[in-house]
Amino acid sequence: MDLTVEGKIYHNGSFEQACVSIKQGKIVSIKKTLKSDNHLNVGTNLILPAGIDSHVHFRDPGFPQKEDFSTGSTAAAFGGISCIFDMPNTQPQTISTRTLMEKTQLASQKSYVDFGIFAGVNDENIGRLSELSSYCAGFKIFLGNSTHSLHISPQNLKVALGEADRTKKITLVHAEDEHCLKKHEDREQSLVDHLRCRSTECEEAAIRSILQNGHDFSSPLHICHLSSYDGLELLRRRPKNISVGVTPHHLFFDVQTLNKNQTFYKVNPPIRSSFDREALWKGVNTHQIDILESDHAPHTTEEKTVDFDSAPSGVPGVETLYPLMLVSIKKGQLALDTLLSMFCETPAQILHLPKGKLEIGRDADFIVVDMKNIQKISAEHLHSKCGWTPFEGFPAIFPSMVFIRGEKVIDDHQILVKQGFGKSVGV
Repeated sequence: MDLTVEGKIYHNGSFEQACVSIKQGKIVSIKKTLKSDNHLNVGTNLILPAGIDSHVHFRDPGFPQKEDFSTGSTAAAFGGISCIFDMPNTQPQTISTRTLMEKTQLASQKSYVDFGIFAGVNDENIGRLSELSSYCAGFKIFLGNSTHSLHISPQNLKVALGEADRTKKITLVHAEDEHCLKKHEDREQSLVDHLRCRSTECEEAAIRSILQNGHDFSSPLHICHLSSYDGLELLRRRPKNISVGVTPHHLFFDVQTLNKNQTFYKVNPPIRSSFDREALWKGVNTHQIDILESDHAPHTTEEKTVDFDSAPSGVPGVETLYPLMLVSIKKGQLALDTLLSMFCETPAQILHLPKGKLEIGRDADFIVVDMKNIQKISAEHLHSKCGWTPFEGFPAIFPSMVFIRGEKVIDDHQILVKQGFGKSVGV
């Protein structure tokens, strides 16, 4: 046995004071009492599965002033995340075997956590998705324009979904309809203007298109960052292969309460009304929404400190997602099994990963948490290169230790592994 860790383990739906035994990066035993030469006792601290963030923009390559795989994965690790999936709207965009291989090589050299790379789908590469599937963890389709995003014509959507379906890999969708966005296009001076220009009508139109074009496919389809009550209502009777994600910024913010520094909360899809926010929380707690995802999309302070219309859309969030949601459990807003399902088990399931659960045979990816240790989020203590957070001052519970494949990666506010420790997954 390489290592045994003893503590209050969440196993089979409940906590028990027990030990987890790890060999060659895998969980090989979970028992009341286990000993080895390398034994770690964390007392009554909780041992929970590490998180899987299925939606990040680490900006590498192309925009290293905002983030790169080194800083982004450091932030992920300190936030209790063992595996991330990076989106294709970098520079160059990951839409070919060459760009996929180059980004994978870059991440392999820099990342502290395990990672998957998504390929972008546009009108030109639809016929090559089978080839691309050997180099990526899945596909990303943007139905509407967003920061540095790709574009696919509406008439090509069904063909693209069909080609992706043949690969049996997941397809993720940014669900804002381009025709609708252009119809509402106007100069923006505030979050209310941004909400009007990217109305719930645009999210509805995109979701309808996905339901109409994707209903007869069997591979996983995932609708990213759901933001509205209307969108949630459309998805109540969706096919079983369609999953839905939500971000912390759509759960914690609404336009009625954000009055200052509005450019820092500009994001696509936009922060919406308190009514939409409450509907999303209800969707989480009634299991209508399947996955928590950060949509970590950092920009520098300088890029955000401009007039509203010129400011880029996107907020950082990979390091704060798990800690914020752990406090929500303390407050009674969320059940622990719901959080672990949405941020660990379900992402592992739909992305075909041997992670997400403390179970024999899976990767030994877990965090150690003291639920009494509530801290206020402060940008100066976070690790993203962008240097700011929309959750400044929010209460959070950060993990004290993080293990990935049985290796202690974070302990006592230090990162203990070298760049390149992270492994490529999903290919």
